[in-house]
Amino acid sequence: MLEISQLTVAYGDHVVLKGISLSVQPGEVLAVAGPNGAGKSTLIRAVSGVIPAQAGAIRVAGREVTSLSPTERARFLAVVPQARQLPGAFSVYETTLIGRTPYLGWLGQPGARDHMLTRWALERTDLAGAATRHVGELSGGEQQRVLLARALAQDTPVLLLDEPTTHLDLRHQSGILNLARRLASETQRAILMVLHDLNLAGLYADRVALLAEGSLHAIGAPEAVLTDENLAAVYQVPVNVIPHPEYGTPLILPNGRNGNGQHAWREG
Repeated sequence: MLEISQLTVAYGDHVVLKGISLSVQPGEVLAVAGPNGAGKSTLIRAVSGVIPAQAGAIRVAGREVTSLSPTERARFLAVVPQARQLPGAFSVYETTLIGRTPYLGWLGQPGARDHMLTRWALERTDLAGAATRHVGELSGGEQQRVLLARALAQDTPVLLLDEPTTHLDLRHQSGILNLARRLASETQRAILMVLHDLNLAGLYADRVALLAEGSLHAIGAPEAVLTDENLAAVYQVPVNVIPHPEYGTPLILPNGRNGNGQHAWREG
């Protein structure tokens, strides 16, 4: 569904992504992880067409993204950006309905399907009870869920999530990521999401792509990528990776002891 081939992106003379190649299949959740500055958010922006690529190709459903008009692209790709302040004067319902813009006719009036998908998106993000509230009244976490609802209403085969759990409490972190998993399996969406939390990536993703300094360090199943060796090399800090006691997925624990078996923070 989504194929990225030898993607290179630069800001001026600074190369941010270097020859990245990966794909996301229908029904799959691929998590992108890596340190700050590794190029994770740049990857999302390049795939969505917000910033141009210097080299490489991005295809969705076999079509080159750069060949699509903005409206066509919005029917293939929906983006949940990092948390941002939304226009406060609009209601939650109105803001979510904006996701239907690529499908509106020449008069620009939403129809029955547009309203149906908007209500569905609000229900799936636990926002149905807040539909009439102004966005400006919401917390940062609630606004993040509005961004997701707007993307769901867009009803695209590919969903791009850039740090979707930012500002969310534990309940809504779990709710958003479980929803991403259900959407992938039930509707065969291809989901590419950036996650800082490696434990969440290991728990919810089918595969993990680990970026380091703009290059793809490793990609594969969570247990193959989220290893002591890979994470120590990429993050430059020792970690312990053990199987999750309930799920068996990688559980990453910081190694806070020095070579003498003492806690490093107690030294000196």
